[in-house]
Amino acid sequence: MEKSPCSLDVEFADRIAALLAPPSPESKKEYFDDIIRRQNHGIKVKDGKYGKGVYANVDFREEELILKDQMLVASQHISNKVDCLVCSYCFRFIGSVELQIGRKLYLQALGLSVKHECGIETLANDSEDDFQTDSMDVESSNQNHNSEGSSSSSRKENAIPEGVLASLMNRNLILPYSDQFSLPPVFSCNGGCGEEHYCSELCAEADWESFHSLLCTGNKSDPSQREALVKFMEHANKTNDIFILAAKVISSTILRYKRLKESHLRREVQYAAVNGNCASCFSLLLEAWKPVSMGFKKRWWECVALPDDVDLGDEVSFRMEIRDLAHKSLQLLKEAIFVQECAPLFSLDVYGHIIGMFELNNLDLVVASPVEDYFIYIDDLPSSLKTEAERLTRPFLDALGDDYSVCCEGSAFFPLQSCMNHSCCPNAKAFKREEDKDGQATIIALRPIAKGEEVTISYIDEELPYEERQALLVDYGFECRCPRCLEEEGP
Repeated sequence: MEKSPCSLDVEFADRIAALLAPPSPESKKEYFDDIIRRQNHGIKVKDGKYGKGVYANVDFREEELILKDQMLVASQHISNKVDCLVCSYCFRFIGSVELQIGRKLYLQALGLSVKHECGIETLANDSEDDFQTDSMDVESSNQNHNSEGSSSSSRKENAIPEGVLASLMNRNLILPYSDQFSLPPVFSCNGGCGEEHYCSELCAEADWESFHSLLCTGNKSDPSQREALVKFMEHANKTNDIFILAAKVISSTILRYKRLKESHLRREVQYAAVNGNCASCFSLLLEAWKPVSMGFKKRWWECVALPDDVDLGDEVSFRMEIRDLAHKSLQLLKEAIFVQECAPLFSLDVYGHIIGMFELNNLDLVVASPVEDYFIYIDDLPSSLKTEAERLTRPFLDALGDDYSVCCEGSAFFPLQSCMNHSCCPNAKAFKREEDKDGQATIIALRPIAKGEEVTISYIDEELPYEERQALLVDYGFECRCPRCLEEEGP
């Protein structure tokens, strides 16, 4: 690879190396023991044959809950925001079934759908009761939309009048039995950006303190910072929304650093010297970075799988293009939220490793849609009730078409799930139960797991043939040697 185009990579080389160094065994044990203790799980994290692994600390029965893992950082895919209105912190669906359906159909009528990228979304209302159609300002990054095929044609044929959609979103029109699927009310961003919405004041405050106060484009932000953030977000939306996850990691680390520094300054007067003591500042930055340091990571442009349409002879140029794309994103982010005391975080080396962490762990954020549950409920009604209910709801189902069941989708980093090793014959799986309504990872035992046994999951569809499984696992950077693969690989 050529020399890095980012001057910070050279200026802060020693500190970058410290940030990216693997955590010590003692540090890992302390960190994961604390998470497990707070979340009350019957597991432990320890080093094994393949690095970190999760092991049962008690016996688990088949289908028993092993853990619920709170995400360290997560983001809904930008294209998915057209289809699902969820809390930007916990990712629960919010508002009402009526709001979810009406909003989706309204945005689709503007030419947006799950199949198209979209720009920054502005839905700046306090609740669904005040949700007016003229308050929506959704910019498309692709003004010349092509036909979406039969599903789109079907929706156009079954289009709902705008006035009806407005009544639906404002809950002047109530669908039958929707009270069986009540959702939390909509709370707006504390900074007034209108881009993020929440299920409660607690989530709004938690997101503000953890991430969003540095990434908000609302009227409480400095105008120059707001303009720079908009440019960063637009670039991420048009290229790869993994950059938004990386920005949230940097934002959360800076905010943790500021809280640690403030705490030190409050506790001891002599810590006032930290303002001019670079070594003290960096020790606090290392502590703030600690949660991120636990994730396995490589530079994004070095670990990303080569696409099928890129020849091996073009691999070097492809990886350089990926690096330059990350550098462009980093420059835009730096213009928006740069903090001198946290300068190493804005090096291309650190930025590339953060993105690589998501690329290698590749953990999906999924929350089932209450809209799908609602229409299933209507379909399962006794015939004496179903006829009238279907008469009222069928036009909306027809207008939604095949996309009626689209769930909330995004990417996340889960501290404990990311420690789980892969097996093509796993003893556990990620599985959302009926009561799991937020973005936390839920891991269920597939069979009895004895105390001391490693808990494994499959990173891929384990029902695929041996060769296809191995090909898919190349993206994760390893060759599977689980008992099933050893048995199937042949002589």
